[in-house]
Amino acid sequence: MERRGATVTGFACAKCGREYAPGEVALTCGDCGAEGILDVLYDYDEIAREFSRADLERSRENSHWRYLPLLPVGSEETLPVLRTGWTPLYHAEGVLGLPHLYVKDDSMNPTASLKDRATSVAMARAVEEGVSAVAAASTGNAGCSLAGFAAAQGLPCYIFVPANAPAPKVAQLLVLGATVFAVDGSYDDAFNLASEAIATFGWYNRSCAVNPYLVEGKKTVAHEICEQLDYDVPDKVFVPVGDGCIMSGVYKGFAEFERLGFTEKVPELIGVQAEGCDPIRRAFDGSCELVPCEADTCADSIACGHPRNWRKAVKGVRASGGRLTAVGDDAILDGMARLAKSTGVFGEPAGVTAFAGLVQAVREGSVTPDDTVVVLMTGSGLKDTESAMRAAGEAVSVGRSLEDVERAIRERAEI
Repeated sequence: MERRGATVTGFACAKCGREYAPGEVALTCGDCGAEGILDVLYDYDEIAREFSRADLERSRENSHWRYLPLLPVGSEETLPVLRTGWTPLYHAEGVLGLPHLYVKDDSMNPTASLKDRATSVAMARAVEEGVSAVAAASTGNAGCSLAGFAAAQGLPCYIFVPANAPAPKVAQLLVLGATVFAVDGSYDDAFNLASEAIATFGWYNRSCAVNPYLVEGKKTVAHEICEQLDYDVPDKVFVPVGDGCIMSGVYKGFAEFERLGFTEKVPELIGVQAEGCDPIRRAFDGSCELVPCEADTCADSIACGHPRNWRKAVKGVRASGGRLTAVGDDAILDGMARLAKSTGVFGEPAGVTAFAGLVQAVREGSVTPDDTVVVLMTGSGLKDTESAMRAAGEAVSVGRSLEDVERAIRERAEI
């Protein structure tokens, strides 16, 4: 019997709350425009009648498509071939003095970032709609993800990146066959130009900033955490925050499992931004509208000075009883090295920002050894080798003799 995805019953605007029937609106709220990011609605009572924890226990699907009954795609026939999700949840026992610390390593996805969860749903939707090409603005990871899935599907792909995007990410885009436009400006400039081009040429828009289906893919990371912890929901989950899409998805994933009766609570969600680009944290702390800022951080994947999905992110954090915080670039680079040395998980700056936030929380006493904590690590350190070298330091130069090695070992021991 063919499995099918969830039936979308409508959409709700995150700003004004107006609801729309399927097919009534394109990407954003007709009243609120670009600020009116939509949330996908389902009939959870209907889903509960056809989908249970027992179904998951019997499932042999080792990807995030095990949650197909909660995803807005038609059927298995349209699913991308690249395997996504069901990434490892490592028990990092004792790291930072926390016996119940877990690291969710989403660098194990096809293009080495959590963005593949969103892209997989976008690609399924694009195939269903019969589009001729796909496109997005990106600081790197989202674009690499789309390029990879488009290559596997045989669709043309157009990616707009800021001119200062890390070279390894641009290389990945190019080798995957995408047409890459390096925009003379910031990510927000790239986003605006991409939006114009998408509207002009009729490409499928993969941007989480406006496409409501993308968050649906990201929520599966929360579903997996619940299953991997045998439905014993952690006390706190630390999440890196840029545009707000990942946090929006994480909250929705936990909230869905609670609503379906699979779990008993939603964990406290701690969103972590870079101090050099923290407009969502400021809006959260001030209980005010978002004020865009200039991005100045090494964590390029979350360097979004004008985030579009901030409302859903803030609502999710508030509903969970959590908070938003920020850490500096030095703390991010230190976290990059510290996480790798203590767990073997090698993350890029944005990918380890949540861990840096946890280090800060432990130091401040807001996380204790009694807490069960999960940290999302969202992207591979190989995405930004320049930052990795800044975090790790230099190799030890020696001659060709064993004596040189012994001398170097003694000198390092004396430091």
